[in-house]
Amino acid sequence: MSGSDRFSFSGRVVTVTAWTMLLLGLWLWGREVTDVHPGTSAPTTGDMAAVGRPPGGELPPAASPLGEALPQRVDIPGIAVQAPVVARGLDPEGAVDPPPFDQPGVVGWYAAGATPGATGAALLVGHVDTETRPAVFYKISALKPGETVRVIRDDGRVAEFTVDDVQVLDRAGFDAARAYAAREPGRAELRLITCGGTFDRASRSYTANVVVSAYLTGTGL
Repeated sequence: MSGSDRFSFSGRVVTVTAWTMLLLGLWLWGREVTDVHPGTSAPTTGDMAAVGRPPGGELPPAASPLGEALPQRVDIPGIAVQAPVVARGLDPEGAVDPPPFDQPGVVGWYAAGATPGATGAALLVGHVDTETRPAVFYKISALKPGETVRVIRDDGRVAEFTVDDVQVLDRAGFDAARAYAAREPGRAELRLITCGGTFDRASRSYTANVVVSAYLTGTGL
């Protein structure tokens, strides 16, 4: 992504600074992994926030991971998202390519990492807004623990994930391992990632990234 690339919403001009910081973190984290790997809600504000489990709420147990298969579509019923998924790699500068800005309804999968449903933390990235309207991950900050994310795979299986938390991570001192590394060994996990925080007019960028964490709790056909 070059420094000239930008996107905006409601007249705001947003540079790719937030994406650059996020994706650089993904790149550094991804290098470590691959070394050993054979209602509308606006972007959430604040330096860091975690959405806790409902009082007395119990989340379902984790399901056994599936084999590897390519993701084709992601469905998030709670926020009415049904979006195609495309593989994304590294750009010439060594950062992970986000989905194209002219395809705001598309979700990018970090293809150097785990596949959704397989062991490890699979990463799905999407834009929060465009020049004229919300983009595919505009509402993910509204997700709550216990909600469902489904990933349709090219082996005909549906990997069903349960959200366990939502974090808003400030770009200052961003900890890629905390955001993206699997939390429990041997578990299939998922991260949904977009820009968030507040809009900084001085830098013309968002100040943080929203990271939704989920884990595999079921499968379907």
